[in-house]
Amino acid sequence: MALAFLDRDRSIAPAGYSRWLVPPAALAIHLAIGQVYSFSVFKNPLLALQGADGSHWDLKQVGYIFSIAIAFLGISAALFGAWLEKAGPRRAMFYAAICFGLGFIIASFGASTHQLAFIYLGYGVVGGIGLGLGYISPVSTLIKWFPDRPGLATGLAIMGFGGGAMIGGPLANNLMAHFKAAGQPSIPYTMITMGILYFLFMMFGVFTIRVTPDGWKPAGWIPPTKHSALISSHNVAVTQAWRTPQFWLLWIMLFVNVTAGIGILEQAAPMIQDLFKGSISPIAAVGFVGLLSIFNMAGRFLWASVSDFIGRKGTYFCFFTFGSILYFFLPFTRQDHLNSVPLFVAIAAIVISMYGGGFATIPAYLKDLFGGYNVSAIHGRLLTAWSAAGIIGPLIVNGILDHYIETHMPKQDAYPLILHIMCSLLVVGFIANLMVRPVDESHWLKDKSIVVSDGPAH
Repeated sequence: MALAFLDRDRSIAPAGYSRWLVPPAALAIHLAIGQVYSFSVFKNPLLALQGADGSHWDLKQVGYIFSIAIAFLGISAALFGAWLEKAGPRRAMFYAAICFGLGFIIASFGASTHQLAFIYLGYGVVGGIGLGLGYISPVSTLIKWFPDRPGLATGLAIMGFGGGAMIGGPLANNLMAHFKAAGQPSIPYTMITMGILYFLFMMFGVFTIRVTPDGWKPAGWIPPTKHSALISSHNVAVTQAWRTPQFWLLWIMLFVNVTAGIGILEQAAPMIQDLFKGSISPIAAVGFVGLLSIFNMAGRFLWASVSDFIGRKGTYFCFFTFGSILYFFLPFTRQDHLNSVPLFVAIAAIVISMYGGGFATIPAYLKDLFGGYNVSAIHGRLLTAWSAAGIIGPLIVNGILDHYIETHMPKQDAYPLILHIMCSLLVVGFIANLMVRPVDESHWLKDKSIVVSDGPAH
């Protein structure tokens, strides 16, 4: 009976409910699961752990933890997207909180017993499922609450995922320092504590999320009679959407945008130190990473908001046009060329803002093309592009760096090749975006055209 509270019907907003209470609920979920971006704070402590037989884990083994989590984010989002549409955001958020919190608990057992398989299972698989459910759960709800500003709505929530590392990183570091000073196992106790804290924090979103009553619309808002050809007045079911060329064009666009962003994020601190040898201290490099996190978060809100005015296709045109130019030019700022740290930092910050903006704009792009009926399910399937990029991006970056190191070539000379490959990928995305056209009528749901009637005005 207690679980009946999670039913979609129990989360319908009452009369007088303000739609501005919904973004904080979504933000609570995304700020929590965004902790995954700060997983690197666990890397060195995990590498320092020693098994009963004196064994240690290497960097590649520990690196797989993050990759598994991102892979299961995309897989779970794709598998459970259609279920979420029926079950509602509250139930999905609740299961996300359980999986994400439980993932830390299971991983803590792996850290305490030096069994990497339990960390893969906990933080990677179980926690990754929590990531996927939590990431897509508020999207459709926000778009329905903000039909007048869908980009703003999704940007408000998804920016939390980009900013989650700003909470997760310091929290993990402070907890590990506290438990170490107390003579207790720092990593296991930290993971248990974080699992409990994040579960409780995510429950705020579970209890406060509300869905729109049937026929609701914002006060004074009249759906436009004339709009871009790319904004459909009809809906497409998820079973049809993924068969359209538009879905796969957007898949390619998200894949190349994420892969290019990872080209910088994966090696941000080492890159700036390698390109400006002797000029950048480790502390300054950490500050650079923090700055990128801020622009990653801000870009999700700002670019998604801009897309409400210039359109989703126009926004991605900016990403791929300016991004290609900036990625091409970025390696020429290094020490033996222009030798400009400020210019390097400025360019990197801008391209990372577009990386974050791509995540926040894509749900609204999907809503424009396919309607709001199955947008969470369609978004879930599209996020497999993120899973693929989370694997391919590091393989490109680390593979090239390893080759330069093994062949005793200067490591800093690898970065121009890496960044120019990312530039080429963005050109592919540019072409894909140009090819996006309205969805053919043959894919429309005949009985699910968008109908909005007068309702409570707030």
